[in-house]
Order: sequence, then C-alpha cells, then structure tokens
Amino acid sequence: MSVKFYNSIEQAVTDIINKIDGDIRLGAPLGLGKPNAFINAMYQRISSMPERCLHIFSALSLTKPTASSDLETRFLQPFVERVFGDYPDLNYVTDLKNNKVPNNISVNEFFLKSGDWLNNANAQQHYINSNYTHIARDMAHNGVNVICQSIAVRDEADGTRRYSLSCNPDLSEDLLDLLQPRREAGERIFAVGVINHKLPFMPNDAEVSADQFDMIIEDAAGTHTLFSTPNMKVGLSDYAIGLHASSLVQDGGTLQIGIGSLGDAIVQGLMLRDRDNVTYQNMIRRLNHNLPLSAELDLAPFKQGLYGCSEMFVNGFLKLIQANIIRRQVYNHTGLQKLLNQGLISETVSLDTLNTLREQGLISSPLTGEDVALLTRFGIFTDDCSVEDGVLIVGEQQISGDLDDAEACQQIASLCLGQRLENGVIMHGGFFLGPADFYQALRDMPDDQLNLINMSTIAFINQLYGDRYGDENLKRAQRVKARFINTCMMATLSGAAVSDALEDGRVVSGVGGQYNFVAQAHELPDARSVLMLRSHRMVDGEVRSSIVKNYGHITIPRHLRDMFVTEYGIADLRGKNDSDIIKALLNISDSRCQEELREWAVSKGKLSADYVIPKAYTNNTPEALAERLQPFMQHLPSFPFGTDFTKDELNIVKALQSLKTSTEHPLQLLKMVVSSIFKDEDDDKVHRYLDRMGFNETHSLKEKVMKRLFMGNI
Repeated sequence: MSVKFYNSIEQAVTDIINKIDGDIRLGAPLGLGKPNAFINAMYQRISSMPERCLHIFSALSLTKPTASSDLETRFLQPFVERVFGDYPDLNYVTDLKNNKVPNNISVNEFFLKSGDWLNNANAQQHYINSNYTHIARDMAHNGVNVICQSIAVRDEADGTRRYSLSCNPDLSEDLLDLLQPRREAGERIFAVGVINHKLPFMPNDAEVSADQFDMIIEDAAGTHTLFSTPNMKVGLSDYAIGLHASSLVQDGGTLQIGIGSLGDAIVQGLMLRDRDNVTYQNMIRRLNHNLPLSAELDLAPFKQGLYGCSEMFVNGFLKLIQANIIRRQVYNHTGLQKLLNQGLISETVSLDTLNTLREQGLISSPLTGEDVALLTRFGIFTDDCSVEDGVLIVGEQQISGDLDDAEACQQIASLCLGQRLENGVIMHGGFFLGPADFYQALRDMPDDQLNLINMSTIAFINQLYGDRYGDENLKRAQRVKARFINTCMMATLSGAAVSDALEDGRVVSGVGGQYNFVAQAHELPDARSVLMLRSHRMVDGEVRSSIVKNYGHITIPRHLRDMFVTEYGIADLRGKNDSDIIKALLNISDSRCQEELREWAVSKGKLSADYVIPKAYTNNTPEALAERLQPFMQHLPSFPFGTDFTKDELNIVKALQSLKTSTEHPLQLLKMVVSSIFKDEDDDKVHRYLDRMGFNETHSLKEKVMKRLFMGNI
C-alpha cells in the first residue's frame, strides 16, 4: 500500500474504520509521541458505535496536572495554561479517571505514570507487565492493526520534505517489522503518521521515508504544545544520592540515567566534578565519612568524556552535552570502534590510520571500491574519492591505491585524507521527554550537533542481542565502562529490588527497561548496575526504612544484585555472600531503622549474634547529612537547571504545603488564622501573592476564609 496524504484527522479515522473489519487494535508510543488528536478522534468515534470495539495499547499516557481543591485550582490553573498551552488531554485517560470508559473500549498500558493509578481498578486490571524490549512483540501478539505516531517534518529548500519519528523511534520500526508477515498475508494494517510541527526533527535512525506510513496526516489539530515535565526540586538527600552515583561514573565510559530529581542530582554532580574538582572531591570525602575510598570510584575531571546510551534521552543528558561531558563519539563499525578503544587509532586521521586499518584487516591494498566507501563513510577519505577500474580517483586526478607504494601514499595523504573521523554519535536514545526549554534547545540545535544524537530503537539500546541490526559485537565495543543508573522504591536485605509494584499486586509504574539494563550490566565485562533509592520515607509521621527485611514483590531478583546507593553511601553487593550483603546494606540504611533490621537478620541466622554495625555508619540521619553538606550549599541549588515556576510561585507552593500540614493539626491551624489577622494586604509581597491566587476580590464566606488561611502561611 502506498502512502496516502490527508489534511483531516476525521477523514482518516473514517477510512480506517471503513476498511478494517472487526475490532480496531490501536498501538501508540509511550509518552510524548502519541498523536492525541487522532487518538481522541478514534476514541470518540468508536464510543458512539457500540457495535464496534477499540482496544488501545500504549504506555505512559500523559495528562495535564489537575487540582484536588479550590485553593489548588487557584494556583494551578494559571500555571497549566502558561506551561501546557493547547496540549489536548487524552479522552481515554479522562474517562479512566472518572470510570467512564465505554464497554466497547479497553485501555491496556505497559507502563503507568508513577503512583497515579494505584486505586483505579480498570487501569490495574488492564496493565500488561512486560520488559520494554518485549513491548513491540507483545503489541504484535495482541493483534495491533493500527499504529499511530506523532512525527516531525523538515521542508528543504529544494522542495522536498523529510520525515522523522522524532521523540519516539523506540518501538515503531520494530513493530512494523513484526507486522509485515500479516501485511503480506493480506491483513489491513495501517501505519499512521500525524504531523506535529512543534516536534524537533531528529536525524539518523529516527529519520524515515514517507513510505514508512500508510497515512500521513497534516491537520492543524495535530500540531499543539508538547507535553512538558517541569524540573523537579532537588533536595539534600537527592543530592547526596546523586553525588555518590556520580563518583561511580568512569571517564571514557558509557552512561544511562533516568528522569527526575535523582537524575538531575547526578548530572549536577558530574558537572561539578568536571568544573570544580577540588570542591567535588571534598564533598565526596565528607559524604563517605572521610574513610578510604573504594577503587570503584572515579573522581577526576573528564579527559575523554562520556557516551550516552539510554532508553530515555532526558534533559540531564542535554545539559551534559552542553557542558561537553557527553562527548565520547562511538562509530557504527565494530572493527573501527575496537581500534579506537585500544588506542591503536585516534579520531585524528593520518596515514597511520590507513596502515593500522590495513594491518587489522579492515581494508586491503590496493584499495577497493568497498574500502573507499568505508573510508569516506567515516571521514578518513574526503567525499570526492572513488575507485574506477582499480584506480583511485580524486576529482580529475588518478592515484594508485597501493598502500605499499610510498609515492602513492604521499599522494593519498595530500589529496584524499580527511582531518577527523566523521559520523560518530555521542548519544543513543529511544524516546525523549522533558521541559519546554529542552524541546526548544533541540529545535534550535545546529545540524552538526544534532547529528551527534541518534534516536533509535529500544531493541538496539536496551539489550546486547536480538536487535534488528544483529550486531552484538558493535554494542559491546561501544558500551565500554558502562554505568546503568536507575531508581527503585525498596531494596531487600537479600539484595533484591522493588521498583514497579506493591506486594499486594497493585502496579505503581512498570518494569520499563530497568531489568534490561541490570541484566546488560552483568553481560558486559566492565559495566555496573547502580540502583538508587532514598533510605527512608515518612508514613503517618513515622520513619519507614526503604531497605526492608523482605517483600512480597520484586522487580530485580537478588541474583542480579550489583550496587545500591542511598544518601548514606554505596553498597557494592556483586559476588558477596548473604552476610556481607546485609552488612553493606545496613551501612547505607537510616540509623533510626538499622537496629531493627540487624536484629531481624540475626534472628534468621543471616548475621552472627555479636555483629555490631561500625560506628562510622551509625549516624545516618537527615541532620548529620545536612551538616556534612552545609559547607557546599552554594553548589546545590534547589533547581539546578531552572524551573517553570516563578519566584513568587515557589513561595506560594511553600505556603500551600504549610497550609496542608496545618489543616491536619487544629492548634496549628488556629495560630495560622490569628497570624493572618496581622498581615497587611497592602504589603507588596502579600499583594502579589493574593493577586496571583485570585484573592484580590473575595465575595463569599468560603473565599474570605480561604484568603485568611492562605495569608496565615505567607
């Protein structure tokens, strides 16, 4: 089927419904890549057709933030309008939240927005538990017959138009490959691209031809504000975790991190390590109780730089690119990459480069057409070189391709050689999601920099084997000294990790790619898996340890244990016996919970009865941590990469948080009301805050009470 172009989403939906007999099984990308307007049109149409069924398969369906009270609405609505603009919410998400999904429609998700759906029976029942590398397979198994995706376009000066999968090449190409046999058997399957002109155009593997699609839709409704994830506040414990993790990252290595405050903390730590190394090393030593540091740590500035390889290309990676830390280029040729790793060649091109390539059997002498194609592909030869009848042609000159001929080599050096290797990549990502300035930076990025970022498939990124390119050796050569850094909710004393669900079966988020990266860390000889978690959480005013005795659900089994990091340090568990694992985890636990954990391990025979936790690790408290980091506070900003909140809004957030706490304590609430009586509404700051919250005019008793309560917390 050749591609058909539409200027109406509604017409495209009509054609699909008319041409597919039976159920429509709609597959859509994770996160940003969903064409919301198309999905909403399909959803609304099938909602009014009870004789037809729609099954949606997707992950991480994003909606604008909503308020849970009148006071929150006053704060949130102007913020949402400013940040999210005309982003259209997904109708099926709205209906899911309100338990109004029609009986003829099902919504199946592989990954849920963290914590949002714990108490929604429909979402819990239709969650599909799967590793990210298996989602394309599972979509195909579920009979997906419509694949839809937002795409970017670039119109060239010569009138041609280029297409890009932009933010989500992660699954689409692999899924289309899996569906090809069904297509060839005559089944009607539609690949639908909906143009969103606000999507950054990403080149390399993300760029596709129009023939990739059966339908390309350019409807004004398809172009809208991109969903953004405002930067999260980074607290002291987050910084401590991030600093510890950053010290495990090896110069010249490979980095994978995720989104959120812990990822931002790692990035800030890596930037500090490179820019102000003395301060950085002092911070690391204080955090490690000034004890001898592990040989696993690397605290030096970056001489070689890092290569990013992560299923999610987050804002933190962009910051590292801008800071020239993510700069180690990898090349799509196993032999060439291995020579670079071994230091037998460098990125600077010379005759020695040719001689080494020949010695290693990568090119021959005399040079063949295949050899010259390889050399020009990577910038070793300039683009005007070719071979004809066994002779090397450069422009109008003919040169011998015999590398044993000294005169020919001198001619090659002066006429053929480039200056540096070309077509390298510093970042592989499967999908991206971030704040608005992240998208704008990608839109504004010059082509020579943008070409260094390769948005590719999850099958390529998340595993070493079984990908559509079939080159495990290439990935092994590229991913040297890899540090795969992810987060989890809990760790058990046996070294298992809990990341996606609770022991009662309710799903918090999903497995995603975590298992893939943990397993990959064990398959690469110099790689490590690093799982970060906050040492404790507060539940009803009580401290609960995040390092637990055991748990009724796990995401990462204990036999894949490697490294865990809390704000109190690093526990290296690889290859250790059960007793030493428990000791290492106790050392990074909150001291208010340590003794209970120790006693339990003793009672189960996993620790000797006379074991005592070393004194250096018995002061793991928030107060002690704050004291250790206090001299470095100017290096630990709450929002290291900016925020969409204004300064006034940040102060209002604090006031609202204080008010929420006060409403749970009657005496504190009374004091707050009394305090509000003495606040001057004409004070400039108070007036600004009241105006921002829409309290400049109040009429009802309820509004006046809310205004007084708010003023009491300013």
